[in-house]
Amino acid sequence: MWTSKASIINWIHKPATLLAAFFMTLSQPGYAHDPIFGLGPHVLYKGGVELALHSHRAKQGDDKETEFSVEAVYGITGDWLAGIELPYVQEDAAGERITGMGDAALFTKYRFWRLDTFGAQESAAVALRLKPDTGADEFTTGTTDAIVGLTYGYESIKWYRWASARYRLNDKNDQGLERGNVTLLDFVAGWRPAPPSYLNADTVWLLELNGELIAKAKRNGASLSNTGGDQWFLSPGIFWTKRNFAIKAGLQIPVSHDLNGNQDKADYRTSLSVEWHL
Repeated sequence: MWTSKASIINWIHKPATLLAAFFMTLSQPGYAHDPIFGLGPHVLYKGGVELALHSHRAKQGDDKETEFSVEAVYGITGDWLAGIELPYVQEDAAGERITGMGDAALFTKYRFWRLDTFGAQESAAVALRLKPDTGADEFTTGTTDAIVGLTYGYESIKWYRWASARYRLNDKNDQGLERGNVTLLDFVAGWRPAPPSYLNADTVWLLELNGELIAKAKRNGASLSNTGGDQWFLSPGIFWTKRNFAIKAGLQIPVSHDLNGNQDKADYRTSLSVEWHL
């Protein structure tokens, strides 16, 4: 079958055009992607600002908790960011509803490795998050806690994957209670059904596997029997972006749990975020 010279040229140019569009959209702030419940290596460009509104809801037994928060992030360099998150919490337990400010969070992330290859980009980052004792008495932990993490991400025109490990180190409060430290593990896959374009909306579907390995709490050095254990969640979600705006939404569904003693397992958790990149 005879093929015209123009058809051959178009066939050669099409992958290159898609590749150029992909890396162009990667440089635009509205097209940076991270998991919904896990940790990803995304950082801002130097001088970039990200403002976000978050809503998280969780049900465990008869208790429900909803958290609303505002977040501001600043790109110190092209590989290093810092930010702050201020939460407001609503808790429904034992037929009563209480509300108040939760503990603020200060965080930073540094991308120490990036590799651009044909049609894909890989990167890795380290992160630190501090939660000082700043919230209302009903919602503060009474401690300054820290979360350190390591994350890897792969992004192509069509496929994504992430993996991360975090460790939460909990301090002891004035009553001698030391909540168990937590290891968080996340494995995430993403699929983009259509090639990205900065002028059009971009959709990525996500599926996460999130694990929580919780040590037993202690009071004055003695372990508490009804604390600690493991939980795993399967979490479908969506990341929708258009230019400098992004919407992230996801649902955590418990698929495995091995909790110590008499504890209610998590029924579900939801997350909804609206982000604006300046």
